[in-house]
Amino acid sequence: MAKRKTSPKKSSGAAILSAEERAAMRETLRERRVAASRGAGASAEFEKDVLAKIAEMREPDRSMAKRIHAIVKATAPELASRTWYGMPAYTKDGKVVCFFQSGQKFKSRYATLGFQDSAKLDDGPMWATAFALTKLTSEVEERIAELVRKAAT
Repeated sequence: MAKRKTSPKKSSGAAILSAEERAAMRETLRERRVAASRGAGASAEFEKDVLAKIAEMREPDRSMAKRIHAIVKATAPELASRTWYGMPAYTKDGKVVCFFQSGQKFKSRYATLGFQDSAKLDDGPMWATAFALTKLTSEVEERIAELVRKAAT
């Protein structure tokens, strides 16, 4: 008699996602519930959420996030602040344009400044959409402002 094949056991979410990824998913679900309950015109509350997330970060990411927040607000005041997967993010017409990911969020050795496809940073057939950050220099800050300016248009 031939052995019967058994189908593989279904994996639990714990086996598929890391603890950090599960936390980010819970965070985004919470953010969506909050956004739905607040409705339009709640930009001040979303700004407070972003500043609270930045305040929770450990150094040196907290200082970088504060400075990037200031650069984004000065360079592209039309972008709205909100959290996205528990990270400070900046949106245009409800779509995330860019975000700051603390290196501590996913136990990385560096923080990340990322851009979504709505940023349209297109530069030929290939371009960067995320940048590793270990510290902010005046040159790095200028480059961030340039990228944000382009992303916000």
